[in-house]
Amino acid sequence: MKVGRLRLKGLVLKGLAGIAVILLALALAGLAIWRGVGGSPPQAGDITESRIPPEQVAERDASQGKARWALRPASQKQILFGDLHVHTTFSLDAFAFSLPAWSGEGAHPPADACDFARFCSGLDFWSINDHAENLTPHQWRESVESIRQCNAVAGDPASPDTVAFLGWEWSQAMRNPAEHYGHKNVVLMGLEDDAIPARPIGASRGDLDKLSLMRIFSIFDPLRASAYLDFNHFVESLQDVPECPRGLPVRELPDDCIELTDTPAQLYAKLDDWGFESLVIPHGTAWGLMAPVGANLARQLDQHDPARERLFEVYSGHGSSERWVDYEAVRREADGSVSCPEPRDGFEPCCWRAGEIIRSRCEDPASALCQERVAQARQHFAEARVIDDLKQLFREQVIPGAQPEEWLECGQLPDSFLPAYSYMPDMSAQYGLASSIFAADGTPRRFRWGLMASSDNHTARAGSGYKEFGRRGMADVKRMQNPVPGQGGTDAPSPTSRPVTEVSLAAGQTERDASFFYTGGLVAAHAEGRDRGSIFEALKRREVYGTSGERMLLWFHLVGENGERLPMGSEAEVTRPPRFEVRAAGALEQLPGCPEVVEEQLSAERMARLCKGECNNPGNERRSIARLEIVRIQPQQQPGEPLARLIDDPWLVIPCSDDPSGCIANFEDPTFARRQRETVYYVRAIQEPTPAVNGDTLRCERDGDGRCIRAHPCYAQPDKTDPADDCLAPVEERAWSSPIFVRPASGS
Repeated sequence: MKVGRLRLKGLVLKGLAGIAVILLALALAGLAIWRGVGGSPPQAGDITESRIPPEQVAERDASQGKARWALRPASQKQILFGDLHVHTTFSLDAFAFSLPAWSGEGAHPPADACDFARFCSGLDFWSINDHAENLTPHQWRESVESIRQCNAVAGDPASPDTVAFLGWEWSQAMRNPAEHYGHKNVVLMGLEDDAIPARPIGASRGDLDKLSLMRIFSIFDPLRASAYLDFNHFVESLQDVPECPRGLPVRELPDDCIELTDTPAQLYAKLDDWGFESLVIPHGTAWGLMAPVGANLARQLDQHDPARERLFEVYSGHGSSERWVDYEAVRREADGSVSCPEPRDGFEPCCWRAGEIIRSRCEDPASALCQERVAQARQHFAEARVIDDLKQLFREQVIPGAQPEEWLECGQLPDSFLPAYSYMPDMSAQYGLASSIFAADGTPRRFRWGLMASSDNHTARAGSGYKEFGRRGMADVKRMQNPVPGQGGTDAPSPTSRPVTEVSLAAGQTERDASFFYTGGLVAAHAEGRDRGSIFEALKRREVYGTSGERMLLWFHLVGENGERLPMGSEAEVTRPPRFEVRAAGALEQLPGCPEVVEEQLSAERMARLCKGECNNPGNERRSIARLEIVRIQPQQQPGEPLARLIDDPWLVIPCSDDPSGCIANFEDPTFARRQRETVYYVRAIQEPTPAVNGDTLRCERDGDGRCIRAHPCYAQPDKTDPADDCLAPVEERAWSSPIFVRPASGS
């Protein structure tokens, strides 16, 4: 018996030792996967070396000839189309979204962006804008060489098939609205070693810790662990790169460090230190997920560099940031606390909707207990709205078990063209153009932006809005698979809310924002030529406009007192009421598939993966312009002047005939002389309705007063929205001109 017990004990010990060895092996394997052992640093990829034939490039310019002949615009400059906001998987967020956990397509490096711009979207110019905060020195060198190669294969520098600009994104977000400056794209003019910084300049590495948590999916998704190794290796190597020392001149900093700044003024000082030509373009400003309650653009005027900050991204694949309306999502009280404002003018704050969801769960909605719970829910949500960590992304979950459709249309800009999600009006273009700050002597400081648009695409698809298709890929719709055990569950509905401190980040992300991703916009430049210098000069002159993706043609001029024409982006003094002329033509209708030249240059496999089988393929017929809308803004002349009196949108509406050859209009402002104040004018050219991805955002059923009574969000989850469904709905695509800034002449 004793021998048997000893033998059994030995077997148990051996078994335990075997289990320990297995567990140790699993732990070591998990650690190896976590650290990206076997992974490779991101590479820029291989650019297709063949080029678009020169005669095909010439056809792009010739396609504008018929419209020019019909409209007879004052300017004979070429209109060139580009995208100055493109992310590749060199951006940490884009890399994370490419992984299996997000149903990603896999890596899309800089080479993909170049090929997409040249062959799929047929852009005249574009820039790379990966997040500087997470770009390693290796990635920066790879980016530089890839952009150089993209220009090298584009042909004659005087007339290339595309011009690729080097740049990056400066990405900043703060909880304190007084310290929040948002996201800005830096675009560099030059490409030679003596014309570019040794490293990009970022804002904060705060997102690194959040996004690096994506590595946990590789542990709980072992069958696809190999797909995560490169990402894990990237995060590991990124964490090993130190921040550059503060306070040293830029040329004295080490090569292998990440350079960061806290404010735009510090960014501009470093760019001045380098001394290279560059532009800095604010973007995504009104997207509520990226800005704290109380943020506004006027606070940035003391950080404004008018020489570099010449343009403002009014529209992207993340929606429009154009309009200012007088409402607030959360009210900040004088003592620093927050409260929930009531709905008005068609806008319902989500804190208010939170209370209504709780009310619907009460046994007796009229009871004092229910009223107390409703008030508590509104307060819980209002407090969650001002948190600046991951909990803000999950703020709807202060209401346990609330489904995305229960929030109806709360927090969204009503009756507006493809708005940014969770809209913040005080971060809009109109707010910025109307605002002023004043020196001690009363001298105003103002933004004088040109308006442009781009894509903000995170799959290297520069100029992704040429056709309305491919909601996943052409737009930034993402689907999280939640492979981690216990994650992604839905709480049971409860008749009471909970404070944000109790919100579980494992409770599952709302998908409402999936209805607010679009295929992206374009910037159009009136340039003297197709070369790099001519395009950059047009951008600096603000002689540009933005479109929602359609390649509409737009000319906007101030008619001078001697008959001269001053183009969009100009500043002028006048002694009489200003007179303007507008010429606009709709975009060429698209043909299915890709042009023959693309099929000849790209392999079928690459065309399918990058272009998804559809390219920019314009026919000969143009869509009609439905109307022209003129917006008039009078910037503040004294502190506290109410913006509601200063922004006229629209100030003037000019109908256009149903004529595909275009629309011509002339108008003047007869009250200008009486007002005697600077005035800003810009044009929206509105095209006839056509289907667009997420064109109806939340797809509301409405009552007789237009209020949303049932929402049908366009989900990312395939069990709720078919992946093949692009959620198309008719919209009026548009173009936004850069403003013309007019002042009364002294003594007039």
